[in-house]
Amino acid sequence: MSKYTVEWRPAVHKELQRLDGRVRARIVRKVNVLADDPRPHGTVKLTGPDNLWRIRIGDYRVVYAIEDDRLIVTVVRVAGRGAVYRDI
Repeated sequence: MSKYTVEWRPAVHKELQRLDGRVRARIVRKVNVLADDPRPHGTVKLTGPDNLWRIRIGDYRVVYAIEDDRLIVTVVRVAGRGAVYRDI
């Protein structure tokens, strides 16, 4: 199985900078694992827009898109569970 490339939208970098260092490191570590398996156990396919998936990391949610034909995982949003689904 080929390895995916993980891309981060610029807005996600800003969202990550607002988080505590330990939380940020945990999120980055979990997202980097998506390069090997973009649909690990515990992921949820979101209804609505195509190709959007979600993983839960503590109180935070990471929403990302998978492009299987190009082997790319694009992180769309990182936020707390109450705010993550707004404006997607």
